[in-house]
Amino acid sequence: MTDRKTLQLRDPSEIADDTPALKKKGRGWEISDKRLDALHDRARDLRRHSTQAHKALAKKFAEADMGRYKFTRHAVVGSAIVDFNCHNLGLAVMIDEDDADETLAKRRDKSLEAVDIRVMRIPAAEILENMDDVLQRLTIAMRERIADKKARARAHREANPNQHYSRPNRTGGPRRNDR
Repeated sequence: MTDRKTLQLRDPSEIADDTPALKKKGRGWEISDKRLDALHDRARDLRRHSTQAHKALAKKFAEADMGRYKFTRHAVVGSAIVDFNCHNLGLAVMIDEDDADETLAKRRDKSLEAVDIRVMRIPAAEILENMDDVLQRLTIAMRERIADKKARARAHREANPNQHYSRPNRTGGPRRNDR
């Protein structure tokens, strides 16, 4: 006979962590429509009334040619509003203002990093005083994320050799189903 396994509950002290539990549902997080509308309204208000540091960094992003990588201002990611978000890279840029709540920021960072979004924190004063250094650090962070994504894709291809992902033929030639 086989031994029956019983459900064992962990002690709360073992799993106690400041990271909030993420409940994903499809592409989005499990957030009520009312809460999501409030987040989007708040993000819209933040875009309309941006600080000088936000405006300066947004101007640099608008002037730069970053190819397929685009930073969106005051984007809603899950239940958080990040100052700048690059969805393709999974990189969020948070500008630290003087009056920011540190515990809330740490909790938000943990929840974003739990879903593989790297959070980069930059003090507002540093953006206004030394923009070139900030842009150099952002470039390094972007290159690291690109390298990480390529390494993960390579590892996935090696682990799954029978999966083939072909890009759609956009030149007007025969499509996969037409062959």
